[in-house]
Amino acid sequence: MGLFRNEAAAPPPEYPATQPYPDPATEAPPPAPRFLGWKRLAYIFGALLALLFLWLLVTAPLSNSLKPIAAPGITLVSAGGKPIARSGAVTDRPVDVTKLPDHVGQAFLAIEDRRFYNHTGIDPWGIGRAAFRNLTAGGVREGGSTITQQLAKLAFLSSDRTAARKIQEVILAFWLEAWLSKDEILSRYLSSVYFGDNVYGLRAAAHHYFSRDPEELTVEQSALLAGLLKAPSRLAPTRNLKGARDRARIVVATMVEAGFLTRAEADALPVPRLKVASATDLPTGTYFADWVFPQAREQTELDYGDQKVVTTLDDRLQKNAVDAIRRASLGGAQVALVAMRPNGEVVAMIGGKSYKASPFNRAVQARRQPGSTFKLFVYLAALRAGMTPDSIVSDEPLTIGSWSPRNSGERYRGPITLSEAFAVSSNVAAVRLSEQVGRENVIQAARDLGVASPLADDPSLALGTSGTTLLEMTAAYAAVASGRPPVRARGLPQEADEGWVGSVRNRIRNFRERSTWPMMLDMLHAAAHEGTGRAAVLPVDTFGKTGTSQDYRDAIFIGFAGDLVTGVWVGNDNNSPLKGVQGGGLPARIWRDFMSRSVEGGMPARRAAPPPEAVDEADVPIIQLEPPSMVVPLNDIGMEVGIGIEPDGVVIDARPSAPPPAPPASRPTEAAAPPPREGE
Repeated sequence: MGLFRNEAAAPPPEYPATQPYPDPATEAPPPAPRFLGWKRLAYIFGALLALLFLWLLVTAPLSNSLKPIAAPGITLVSAGGKPIARSGAVTDRPVDVTKLPDHVGQAFLAIEDRRFYNHTGIDPWGIGRAAFRNLTAGGVREGGSTITQQLAKLAFLSSDRTAARKIQEVILAFWLEAWLSKDEILSRYLSSVYFGDNVYGLRAAAHHYFSRDPEELTVEQSALLAGLLKAPSRLAPTRNLKGARDRARIVVATMVEAGFLTRAEADALPVPRLKVASATDLPTGTYFADWVFPQAREQTELDYGDQKVVTTLDDRLQKNAVDAIRRASLGGAQVALVAMRPNGEVVAMIGGKSYKASPFNRAVQARRQPGSTFKLFVYLAALRAGMTPDSIVSDEPLTIGSWSPRNSGERYRGPITLSEAFAVSSNVAAVRLSEQVGRENVIQAARDLGVASPLADDPSLALGTSGTTLLEMTAAYAAVASGRPPVRARGLPQEADEGWVGSVRNRIRNFRERSTWPMMLDMLHAAAHEGTGRAAVLPVDTFGKTGTSQDYRDAIFIGFAGDLVTGVWVGNDNNSPLKGVQGGGLPARIWRDFMSRSVEGGMPARRAAPPPEAVDEADVPIIQLEPPSMVVPLNDIGMEVGIGIEPDGVVIDARPSAPPPAPPASRPTEAAAPPPREGE
């Protein structure tokens, strides 16, 4: 009964009497959607493209295409104005293609992008032509990138050959075409491309290969430069002139095909001849230059043209350092030397016996055990703890856990003063002090003086068993010399601003330690003049400390005199022993050799020859002969000889002279005591 009836169905709609019921057969279909699918996609694509261009405007500004793609050349100059090293690319000011002869731009267009002025960033015809030629040749023989794409890659992208990078290149090419004119794109491209010989940009290349401005380039010269872009390193005419000229002939042929030259004009072109600018004889690196170049690049702006950077290197002091190393009897060992002013300005640096043989800088890069030169921080911590140079420390054997430090030669002196323990470089005294004041305070003293290398918190810390660099250890001694720690070693005269907080912190620390520095100076003076550093003593006040690492693997002397702080290290690169060489030996002698010629008053005064003694004639017995005669005193042989002239001839009279008085008894001279050996 109710199987075919929907009792819950809604009643039929009511229509006004005047409105007929709708007829399904004649009813108009509902209106279509306002936007079709393809239009919707077009709008979405347009919106995404607008967002992409906005993103490029922020992340890849057009100004990047005006910057050189390689680091500009930097010439380092000594403090005296002498060029010492050069590094970086050869660049020059950008070119404006509208101010160049027509054939210059045409040479590049003919070989790189003949349809440049007719495409919108990418050239489908060029891509298809390149693909066909590569396919028929069985390999990649021709590229399809336009000049706009190449500029996009040079200015904004890496050289990775990936599909993602190629898509980025195409998008950037469209963007460049939208914002720049064709002439601007070509100008920026010519100002950035590589021409071999570390030369970037057309202006630099014209100067380098032909010694002329790009506005003066001839057709054959333009063709040669345009041909280099295919393989600039391989075709650089300074090394492969035949290859460069062969490639230039291909460029000329393409200029004829493109209608830029007639066949007659091409046939009449002479062979391009080079006029290479005189190459600089400056080295591209030295131990000092390699260390300074990163600092110099931080202070220079990325710009075209060579930039000169003045350094702190002193020509005279660097020569003194080189000469001192050459005079040293090093054998097969290596050597490093750093000299700086008390404010940290490095004035001389030697990183090894020969930069050509090994550019590894042992003064900056090598972390070696500083030995007893590290005891500076142990005794500084002791002075901070309230001790004085006259405080007593036990120089007797001790054991910490299973480890027992030993003095050199097993010599122990019993209770001695801190000053004496520092001078003779007692190991057990240093370890005992370190444990007494706390190793954490020793480490803090090292950090306060600028040591940044990792320091092991174990009992052997006091003996300099943690590796440090000679540069940072010398800077630490410079902090003591200046009394204003920490001192940052630098190769440029501009001092970095440490900020207001750092300045206040250092001033407070220096105020608290005004009584500490004089005591530390007294102990350094005693170590040099009375202790293990006697071989380094100069005629002027000398302050310093010797250092010898375990098994004689490293020998060091660091000290200062006048206005110069110098550290010298001697060792083997393979960390093998030095056969008994100690810091108070060869390093101290090298230090003195260098400093004696570098510090005012460092050379011993030359003794003037004594004036001849005045002789009283009454003290010289003579023989009077008649007629006139000549008397010759010969006291050295115990005779007095008289020569007289007589009528009969020459008369010679001789007699023994009085014996000379006996010299006063001389006091026996006391043999100078040899300097004590280090306690390592």
